[in-house]
Amino acid sequence: MRALITNDDGIDSPGLAALARVAAAAGLEVVVAAPAHEHSGASASIIATEGTAVTAAGGKGTVRSERRVLPGVEEAYAVHAAPALIVLLALHGSFGAVPDVVLSGINRGANVGSAILHSGTVGAALTAGQGGVRALAVSLDVGLREGGDEHWETAAALAARALPGLLSSQPGTVHNLNVPDVDLDDGVELVEAPLAPFGIVQTTMTEVDGDEVRLAIREHRATDAPGSDMERLAAGLATITALPTLVTRAGEVPGVSGR
Repeated sequence: MRALITNDDGIDSPGLAALARVAAAAGLEVVVAAPAHEHSGASASIIATEGTAVTAAGGKGTVRSERRVLPGVEEAYAVHAAPALIVLLALHGSFGAVPDVVLSGINRGANVGSAILHSGTVGAALTAGQGGVRALAVSLDVGLREGGDEHWETAAALAARALPGLLSSQPGTVHNLNVPDVDLDDGVELVEAPLAPFGIVQTTMTEVDGDEVRLAIREHRATDAPGSDMERLAAGLATITALPTLVTRAGEVPGVSGR
C-alpha cells in the first residue's frame, strides 16, 4: 500500500518526518508531499501560493513543486499549495501512483472539537476521505508553550497504534488522533471520544479602531465538555475520533417545499 504523508506546518516540520517513519515502519510505500511553507488554519482550502489559478470550467492552472531530500524518504516534494490541494493533486497522480492512505501531521498543537473545521491538518485528511481514500490526522497537544522539546515520538507511537484500525476500515474513513505532549514512557492510553462542541481556543473581536479590527484569543475549559475529545486529552489520554466525510442532510429548510 502507498501512503501520502502531508501536513500544514510545512515540509521541514519534525512532526512530518516522524509520521513518515511510522508509515515506513508499517511497511507502506511512502511519498511525502507537504507545503513549502506553513499553512496552519488553511482548513480544506485548495489555494496555490505559487502558480496560476483555474478560473473557469475547462481551464488549466499550475502548481509549483520541488523535489526535496528527507532522511529515510525516497520521494519527497515541497509544494507551493495548501495541504488539501496537495491531497487533491496526489489523488490525480501528481506524485506518482495514487495513495491508498493519507497521513496528515504530526501537527504542532491539538485539533479537537468543532474547531477542526479550520485545521489544515484535518482539512487534508477530510479531502482524502472525500476522494474515497482512508486518512488519519495526527496532532500533538503542545499547548501555547515555545517549541524545541516536543514529544514527537509519543505521537508517532500512538499513530502507529491507530494505523492498523484505519487500514482495515472502509475506504474513505477518516480518523482524527490527538496525543498529549508527554514522554512515551509515561504510558499513554488511547481512547475513542466524540468532538467537543467548541475548540480549545476561540478568536473573538474585541474592538474596531478605524480600519483595524483587533482580535483576541479566548481559551475554553476542557471541563465544559465532559467526555469529549478535548476533556479526555486534557486528562492525559490520547483520543481518536471518526469524522464524517460527506455533507449529510440535516433536515428541511422551514417554509420551503421539498418538491
